[in-house]
Amino acid sequence: MERILPALKATAEPTRLRILGVLREIELTVSELCRVLAQSQPRVSRHLRLLCDAGLLERHAEGTSAFYRLTTDGEARILVETILDLVDPADPQLARDAERLAAVRTERARAAADYFEAIASDWDRLRSLHVADNEVERAILAAA
Repeated sequence: MERILPALKATAEPTRLRILGVLREIELTVSELCRVLAQSQPRVSRHLRLLCDAGLLERHAEGTSAFYRLTTDGEARILVETILDLVDPADPQLARDAERLAAVRTERARAAADYFEAIASDWDRLRSLHVADNEVERAILAAA
């Protein structure tokens, strides 16, 4: 019971259920979640901390950004999925979240395309700056 009660308590709040539902679809940054949920950064961050502390979310850094996703822990993941399966998919708030999530995905795709377009002419030179994977593996094996 000691393991499950914090997780159940963490899900017993509408915004946190919405966060879990959105992160079921895709991992997001805090700022992206703020846009999807139409809530302030401090409020969303507080909910994320509670969900992470309960073992329902994982945070991972990628460059200067922190991304949140549903836990990969088997029991906790099953609990989250079971709870989310009980949520009415026709809920109007969830529909608005889905619309805003689609906009965030579109914005991400546009930013990626813009970035690549900006560096495309210099792509070959940029690629040459990186060491090939097989060279890294060879150096690791040689050092072992």
